Amino acid sequence: MNGIMIRTLKHQKLVCVCRKFTSSAALLEGPAVEYGENQGKLEALHLVSNPSNLRGLTFIESKAAHALLLRCGVIYSDIYAANNLLDAYSEFCHMDYAFKLFEEIPLRNVVTWNLMILGCNKNFLFDDAWQVYCRMHKMGVGMDEFTYGSVLSACGSLEHITSGKQVYGFVLKNGFFTNGYVRAGMIDLFSRSCRVEDALRVLYDVHCKNVVCWNAVVSGAVKNKDNWVALGIFSQMFRQGSMTPNAFTFSSVLTACAAVKELELGKSIHGQVIKGGAGADVFVGTAVVDLYAKSGAMSDAIKQFRLMPVRNVVSWTSIISGFVQKGDSASALGVLKDMRKTGEEINTLTVSSVLAACANPSMFKDALQVHCWIFKIGLHLNPVVKASLINTYSKIGAIDLSEIAFAEAQDLKQVGVWANMISAFVHSGNYEKAITLFERMLKEGITPDKFIASSILSLIDSLILGRQVHGFALKVGMVSEVSVGSSIFTMYSKCGDLEESLKAFEQLETKDNISWTSMIAGLAEHGCADKAVQMFRQMEFENLVPDEKILATILNSCSALHSLKLGREIHGFALRCGFAKHTIIDDALVNMYSKCGDLNSAKIVFHAMPFKDQVSWSSLISGFAQRGYIEEALQLFHDMLLSGIITVDAFTISSVLGALAILSTPGIGTLLHAYIIKKGIELEASIGSSLIMMYSKCGSIGDCSKVFQQIKYPDLVSWTTMITSYAHHGKGLEALQLFDLMKKSGIEPDDVTFVGVLSACSHTGLVGEGYLHLNSMIRDYGIEPGYKHYMCMVDLLGRAGRLEEAQRFIVNMPIEPNTLVWETLLAACKVHGNHEVGKLAAEKIKELQPSGAGTYVSVSNMWAEAGEWEHVLKIRGSMKETGVTKKEPGWSFI
Repeated sequence: MNGIMIRTLKHQKLVCVCRKFTSSAALLEGPAVEYGENQGKLEALHLVSNPSNLRGLTFIESKAAHALLLRCGVIYSDIYAANNLLDAYSEFCHMDYAFKLFEEIPLRNVVTWNLMILGCNKNFLFDDAWQVYCRMHKMGVGMDEFTYGSVLSACGSLEHITSGKQVYGFVLKNGFFTNGYVRAGMIDLFSRSCRVEDALRVLYDVHCKNVVCWNAVVSGAVKNKDNWVALGIFSQMFRQGSMTPNAFTFSSVLTACAAVKELELGKSIHGQVIKGGAGADVFVGTAVVDLYAKSGAMSDAIKQFRLMPVRNVVSWTSIISGFVQKGDSASALGVLKDMRKTGEEINTLTVSSVLAACANPSMFKDALQVHCWIFKIGLHLNPVVKASLINTYSKIGAIDLSEIAFAEAQDLKQVGVWANMISAFVHSGNYEKAITLFERMLKEGITPDKFIASSILSLIDSLILGRQVHGFALKVGMVSEVSVGSSIFTMYSKCGDLEESLKAFEQLETKDNISWTSMIAGLAEHGCADKAVQMFRQMEFENLVPDEKILATILNSCSALHSLKLGREIHGFALRCGFAKHTIIDDALVNMYSKCGDLNSAKIVFHAMPFKDQVSWSSLISGFAQRGYIEEALQLFHDMLLSGIITVDAFTISSVLGALAILSTPGIGTLLHAYIIKKGIELEASIGSSLIMMYSKCGSIGDCSKVFQQIKYPDLVSWTTMITSYAHHGKGLEALQLFDLMKKSGIEPDDVTFVGVLSACSHTGLVGEGYLHLNSMIRDYGIEPGYKHYMCMVDLLGRAGRLEEAQRFIVNMPIEPNTLVWETLLAACKVHGNHEVGKLAAEKIKELQPSGAGTYVSVSNMWAEAGEWEHVLKIRGSMKETGVTKKEPGWSFI
């Protein structure tokens, strides 16, 4: 009888056992017709005596078997039978039935519990697996290596570091730490949680020859982008010689080589793959193809691709991505065509790679065709593909099509779609739309990722909005991300709040070279060069190696501080670190030496540069011009034009124009003006301002006016330069009219502008206007007047002959008047012959500058003109008493 039943089971599964029952319900309710109770038990025992008997059944047949076991009572007496049924439910992904059965089993053993934990893991119910383990621990059930390995796997999937450490503590206590399965679970937990160092500690706890454990560390390091760590571990593993790397090992280390573009090392590993016979594995073959493709060796990639016995979608996609990386869009589309002919499955990564190939203005028609193909195969609504479409149209320059693609997206819960649309707006310059879309995203309850937060923060120039986004980042816990944290303190720096910028920087848990560079650059750009240098020294204490960008930023800070000594130290450090031949370093060195006055060193660095760009030329020309070496500056500019530098920037032109203004040589200035017009840069505000200043110094106010009218968008400097030029040439009314036009255009004046305005009032004799503008700068613009403003007012009152009023004005100044203010009043007294006020002014000057011979001579001449010779003799006597016997004669460059 048993032999007949076994043969029947092999061919008809459970049909002979349950032939009287048409359903599991019937099994539970109907009476057994042909089989007695003893025979039913025998059949039930045979059914569960081998797990393969149950695994061959369908889910419905398994439920029927469950019913038979219940009817015969076997399930309560035979734990082996119950465990096999638990395993069957787990395989069918019906953990709800497994849990019901689990609760029915009166006497569970460790296998029963292990099957439940493992079943939860198989069905991705990791929280339930952890709860089963906790219940098992609470009931005092003895655990084995399978228990610990399975629960550690659950902790790894949940990334519950603390829970995993607790479990591993019991592992160590109960002596299972040498088991490879258990240690692999703990290593996987640490690796998934980006704690590769902890994973290595577990690996090195005991001498391990289990390749699975080593593979877990290598794989974890690759997933965490610690590719060099992964390669180092593989090297150790290989040197030990007691373990043979398998296909999983090779695919992981080849992926690491591809990520760091270590082609030569990858080739040597490829040789080991061939030697070890693992080349036929599809995953290893794909990793080899990906290595060559990402390293730019497309001929080798194609060769290995053709040698693969079996190709999958990943290997095809690697070839397409490789051609995209090399900029060969035509070949990428050709590979796609071949891929479609083979009938290979197309996934979202393949489509994204093809769209990346079309992200070029010349590929607009191809992008449209690919879009139609995507629509045809039904992937157009996929969030990943939709994000790629938005990005492609953005790079093509068709931002309107990006917006249409975004509007057609059905699943707007995917952050990637929003991120690409916001990024598209940012790159196209539509900042308002980017911020509006970000606000809409928040209103719809979508949590932005770090890429969106970084993109938005890079746009913000308002502290109010910036603080709101910062608060949001704090709320969702994104400030610990290096990219977001760096964007936050960069935003504060850009908005001028350096205190908040420093706080945000200090709160960063991890600081990389980019974050240090951004913070140091922010301090340097906002006039805090000394703090930038301090932060650089702090960086050295953190044992971080500065890169060329940081060194260039610090050299620029040395330029701002005019610290030649520190600049030379940084130069020496750059030479030792091998950064001397970097263009960015050379540019910064030329600039530093030029601004610090060491023009000889600047020339040495400049002439040693293998490639001289416009930055280095401009720095050297500016250095010579500012130090008064005008002819040398002009000669350098001439050499620059002959060197073939295509683009001459505004800074260089401005430096040369400044030198011409000092020389007061309108002939050369006119020639340079013609060159500027030829290059088509006369409309730039910075160029226009320099031209105005040059023509003003040369006395050609008419040309100043013509140049100003040609500037397309005058900035504050342009307006101020023109107003000052009018004032210096006695055209006060024109200056004041231009000032009114400036305010109507929406540009707010600064303190330099008001110096020009008050000077214009002085030259025109408009006392009332002068008082009005002085009060306006305080009341309307919050600008506190300085000595130059008060000097202009004293000069205005003095020119108008209101000397007593000028005296009272000086006495009532909110700041202590200096020598120049009193000298301005003294000069006015000489013109108007007011000896009394002049005498008072002279006394104040002598108090502030006792050794100034010029004051004594001016007062003496004033009394002499009035015929008061007694006073002249007294002043000359005072000069002898104080030791002032000689006045230094005036002198000029001309």
